[in-house]
Amino acid sequence: MQSFESQDDAIIVGGGLAGLAASIFLARQGKNVRLLEQSHELGGRARTGDRDGFLLNLGPHALYRGGEGLAILRELGVEPRGAVPSVSGYFAIDKGVKHTFPAGFTSLLATGLFGLAEKMEVARLLASLGKLDPEPVTSMTAREWVDRNITHEGVREFMLALFRVSSYANDPDRMSAGAGLEQLKRASEKGVLYLDGGWRTLVEGLREIAEREGVTIQSGSRVEAIERGLSGEVKSVRLSDGRAYHAPSVIVAASPGLAASLVEGSHETSLRRWADELVPIKAACLDVALRYLPRPKATFALGIDEPFYLSVHSATAKLAPEGGAMIHLAKYRPTDDREPSDEIERKLEGLLDKVQAGWRDAVVYRRFLPDMIVSHALPTVALGGTKGRPETAVRDVPGLFVAGDWVGPEGMLADASLASAKQAAILVSGREIPEARITPSAAFTASRM
Repeated sequence: MQSFESQDDAIIVGGGLAGLAASIFLARQGKNVRLLEQSHELGGRARTGDRDGFLLNLGPHALYRGGEGLAILRELGVEPRGAVPSVSGYFAIDKGVKHTFPAGFTSLLATGLFGLAEKMEVARLLASLGKLDPEPVTSMTAREWVDRNITHEGVREFMLALFRVSSYANDPDRMSAGAGLEQLKRASEKGVLYLDGGWRTLVEGLREIAEREGVTIQSGSRVEAIERGLSGEVKSVRLSDGRAYHAPSVIVAASPGLAASLVEGSHETSLRRWADELVPIKAACLDVALRYLPRPKATFALGIDEPFYLSVHSATAKLAPEGGAMIHLAKYRPTDDREPSDEIERKLEGLLDKVQAGWRDAVVYRRFLPDMIVSHALPTVALGGTKGRPETAVRDVPGLFVAGDWVGPEGMLADASLASAKQAAILVSGREIPEARITPSAAFTASRM
């Protein structure tokens, strides 16, 4: 007969932002919570590495100021610190030519990216963006929306580039226009934050609060199976070393594939279907640390005819030693992208040559991540946009819940992760979670190093 290490109210599998957030919400409801993370380091894709004082997120990360994620972090007691990137020094790259990026009226007039008629259309488009209602076009693809609403081909390409940079997604023939517009509005209305100290500051803040609230955090604990009772309900969580923990509720804050693989008999559940049907969003990332920035005024570039991105994150946030620079580049990979990794890396280096000529003489460290998963669920038309993502409660496995960027109707990326974590905690606790009132003195300042 299997012996259990302990009896918990809830077990959380996964120590990223979603898992940590859910653990805090539950602990504040008086629940005895255990969090299991297979890695020896918490954070998941929110980890930040340190190379000689250069702080490297896993590719380009930005926190949306108008999103659910920031509000939830503040509710939990974490106050992110950083700044909004300046639009000065922005470039658009089209057909190999560098142009002023049309971020406002003055730059739109000055850019050589468009002719006069195109500039007029862009001006009308940007002026109307805040008034657009994404809901009626959820069942239309981003490509269909662009083709129906934009006259000039150059402006269509520009709009598709804006969809890419705000959502990280590069599949306009499948992505819901409604979801794309909602995310673009969120990005354009309040902007984004680049975080001082990197995203590890969020992880450290949440971990500290979770431990203070009494959450038991076990890193280096790989879950082998989520075991079920005679009626199919969650019974216990078994680790690879043979230990087992009993709990009536389990929240899996991990990928859909991992969630499905852990649950006994998952081939008969909705989890397996979601794991098979959800389309991940991917990017190839080149992270470069430089001793100095050859072109200090050139801080951002966005590909128009090609899906490339470059941003000097250290020009906005504290991520590098004095005088140094931390640059993130990416290719937003199409779903069916078969371009060889070495060719992608060569093109990203070419973009860096164009924007920061001489960078090769200043390299301290570089890292290429050819196949990063940005999100586990592209908001497709077939899915119904973000509204069609899986619910937090896995209804055919009583006691099982999921959280992550692929779960629930709210937002994308970290916004979706944190919103689904809160919803999962509400369902597990069985009652609405009251809004926390965090005084400035009690809040964890996420820029603390």
